[in-house]
Amino acid sequence: MREPVTACIALGANLGDARQTVLQALHNVGQLTACDVTAVSRLYRTAPWQAQGPDFVNAVALITTTLTAPDLLRALQALELAAGRERPYLNAPRTLDLDILLYGAGRIDSPTLTVPHPRMMQRAFVLHPLADVMPEAVTSQDLQRVQDQAIEVMA
Repeated sequence: MREPVTACIALGANLGDARQTVLQALHNVGQLTACDVTAVSRLYRTAPWQAQGPDFVNAVALITTTLTAPDLLRALQALELAAGRERPYLNAPRTLDLDILLYGAGRIDSPTLTVPHPRMMQRAFVLHPLADVMPEAVTSQDLQRVQDQAIEVMA
């Protein structure tokens, strides 16, 4: 059996009942074989960034998993598909988006997966919830860099 790895997953949605979709996705991630959710950020509302459509609901979850990174990606993509995710064009509005931000201390650069996520340090909708669950991964300079991106904690 593989040693458990702490992975960090970004969750987002902006179609349908986005808040409920993200909450359901958090539950579903915890139900995946070999995955345990160990921490969840607050929910954030963000304006689309380099995307279109209604505001997004975003969160970040820390999980412990014995899945390999490619297997975790496949499992997350299956959850997206089950939630009605379509990819008609780059950055299209979405019912659910699940991204692997970090996979332990691993670095992966394959045609299907790059970890750490290559754009996570440019996105307020990732950095703020990431700071909730893994404050050591986000500096005040990181947050300063994205201060012009609209984001608010949801009630």
